[in-house]
Amino acid sequence: MTASPQLPPDDVRLRLDLAYDGTGFHGWASQKPGPDGTPTRTVQGTLEEALTTILRAPARLTVAGRTDAGVHATGQVAHLDVPRSSLEQRSIDGDPARLVRRLAKFLPEDVRVFRVAEVTPLFDARFAALDRSYVYRVTTHQAGALPTRRRDTAVWPKPVDLERVQAAADLVVGLNDYAAFCRPRPHATTVREVKEMRWVEASTSEEPFLYEAHVRADAFCWNMVRALVASCLQVGEGRRDTAWVAGLLGERERSPQVALAPARGLTLTGVTYPPEDELARRVAQTRGRRDAVERA
Repeated sequence: MTASPQLPPDDVRLRLDLAYDGTGFHGWASQKPGPDGTPTRTVQGTLEEALTTILRAPARLTVAGRTDAGVHATGQVAHLDVPRSSLEQRSIDGDPARLVRRLAKFLPEDVRVFRVAEVTPLFDARFAALDRSYVYRVTTHQAGALPTRRRDTAVWPKPVDLERVQAAADLVVGLNDYAAFCRPRPHATTVREVKEMRWVEASTSEEPFLYEAHVRADAFCWNMVRALVASCLQVGEGRRDTAWVAGLLGERERSPQVALAPARGLTLTGVTYPPEDELARRVAQTRGRRDAVERA
């Protein structure tokens, strides 16, 4: 039986469902100021500053999936713990949902929180997640992306055969070591379970030669989705074959042959969680896996 996490008596855990245009951010995670002391603009830093101002208490967010610079989200999830007294201001009146309107007034237009709700202390946006879903949007049209979609649509310079692209994607589905596709992090495993990688043609008369990759996994390593997408597209254009992709799954370090697709085409679209009575088990399972890697 897993012990339930304990919060201070006056604290409450809040879940935030949010979205952002990653174009103007240096990724999700807060970073140190630049050499000249200029603050680095991140999604986490922007949100925490607004929450701290509104709640009049330090805000520290835990996120489901840290996104890289330029990557977007429509279904990101985060949580934070705050004193219940912080929610008893007149503008909130004890109702966390009222934070949605308050945050809209404090946040810039490229990040929005659409839902705030009190959740059990067992909920953990990062460790309780069952899987994360991304969509990668890319065009091979010689004119490039539709101007109104230029922020979330990447451009691939050569035409691709969708059947070849999907054949490469089929090979990476499953439980594998994706070290060849990931930027390494100290003491971090690169073993993941990719549950789906499905390519579809999304062309319209306004956006010809448009393709989408729908990717879902229990978790992703740093740069993993963009590397998988680029590898599939390389096979699709005929530069590589599927045997090359299969061989990459046997490697145990980042491969210099693997390119990265542009960040702007990638969007985190959703995170799924187990029912409340299974949250503690899922958190323990995920943390246990991480601790085992750190001890290795």
